[in-house]
This record gives sequence, C-alpha cells and structure tokens, in this order.
Amino acid sequence: MQLRFTKMHGLGNDFVVIDLITQRFKLKPHHIRKIADRHFGIGCDQVLTVEIPSQPDVDFRYRIYNAEGSEVEQCGNGARCFARFVREKRLTGKQKIKVETLAGIIELEVTENRHVRVDMGEPILDPKRIPFTAELQAPDYALDINGSRWQVGAVSMGNPHVILPVDDVDSAPVEQVGPITESHPRFPQRVNVGFMHIVDRDTIRLRVFERGVGETLACGTGACAAVVSGIVQGKLNATVTAHLPGGSLSIRWQGPGQPVIMTGPATTVFEGQIQI
Repeated sequence: MQLRFTKMHGLGNDFVVIDLITQRFKLKPHHIRKIADRHFGIGCDQVLTVEIPSQPDVDFRYRIYNAEGSEVEQCGNGARCFARFVREKRLTGKQKIKVETLAGIIELEVTENRHVRVDMGEPILDPKRIPFTAELQAPDYALDINGSRWQVGAVSMGNPHVILPVDDVDSAPVEQVGPITESHPRFPQRVNVGFMHIVDRDTIRLRVFERGVGETLACGTGACAAVVSGIVQGKLNATVTAHLPGGSLSIRWQGPGQPVIMTGPATTVFEGQIQI
C-alpha cells in the first residue's frame, strides 16, 4: 500500500505524521521501525498518527510511536505538529482542538503567529503515579546513578521524567548518564532524562535523553517537567523560557491544581508517500 505522510518537526524533534482517517491502515511495530529508519525509511524520532476518537466530545485521537516501535503516552513537540497538521490538511477548521492521548485529553490552540499553545494538563508529582519508587513525595530525591549520587526532580507529564541539575548543559554527561538513568530500577516503566541548567528564575537550558529514542533536539514534555520541578523546588517563576538545542519554548505553570501551558512552533518539512 502507498501510505501518504508529512514530515514535520518541533524545534528539530522530528516526526512522520500519518492521517489514518482518510486512509485506512493498521500500523504495526515493524512498519514503525521501517518508517523511522533514517537510512532505509523516511527517518524520524517518532511516528504520529491521526485517528478517529473513541469519545464523542473529542476531535481526534493522537497516537505516538517511538522509532523502535513502542507506543508512548505523550509528546509535547508532537502535539504542536499534530495541531498544525490537522488544520493544514483541513481535517478541522477549529482553532482550539481537543485530542485524545494515552495520557488523557489535551487541548491544542493554533495562535495568530502560527505557534501552537498546548494545555498539557496537570503535572503528576505523586511518585506512585509517575511511577517512581520513593517512600514519600518530595521536591527532590537522592538518586544513585552509576556510583554517583544526584539530587533529582521526578515529574510525569503523562510520561515519566527525571530532571538532573547541571552547571553547564554543553558539557553535561548526556551520552554516559542518559542511557543508564533511562533504565534505572526506581523507574519501573523507564524514564526520560532531562539535564537542566537554571540560568535565572525565568530561564533554563535543557537537554533531554528520551526513553526509547536517545537524545533529541527538543522535548516538549521534558521542558514542562523540568520547569515544574524547578517551580516545586522554589527556583523558578511561573513563566519560564526553556532553551533546548533545537530552539525555545515558553512554559507556564501556576502551581498545584493548574495545567501546564506550553507554547512553541511547529514546522512542515515535506510530504510524500511510502510503500508499506
């Protein structure tokens, strides 16, 4: 079958987006791996699919697959691309879009400057729900990683994140510490690993080693989790600019009981067809 696709990126975090409403096909893990392969396929960090929702008051179902074929709960950069995609393909004329994900319902809004504002929902700080092994909820936790002890934050944005403080993201041990921490036994579902430098109360720099992917140029949920962790620890203000290798995001969180709001760009690169 010839499957139509659109290649997109959010700050360099790249995606293949596939409309499974106007074309019917059941993607399997080996299809995902073929599509995501940068040598023998299209190449991407993740494959996103647009599907018919299972709930009547929702506009779309949004599914996210890592390059190795596993399905994950949430992706902030992908959500912004999703919003641009469904409007550009005229699957909806709405400016505000409700989307069903594995992590729950999120709301997307395309702004006048063609950025996308995403209501990411409330962050999860309860260790049992992240999930993360800890006796009590705390602003930070001692975590032993490869013989060294780190004071880390732990947050779920629908997917689990651990945030490691560093003095300089450029020299942070992402390649060494990232893979070890991703599979740390205290995170039973594995974890996305963020390396955060707090520049000032309104600014952070961040690199993220994503679960099942490796380091990416940007991670929307990682930026949200890092800012929430910094706010909980009393180190950041409510609105923060997160600088990632691929570009910048605006993250706002007003505190417990409130959703995290992420705003940033989404870009279409090219369109095509692939034989599946």
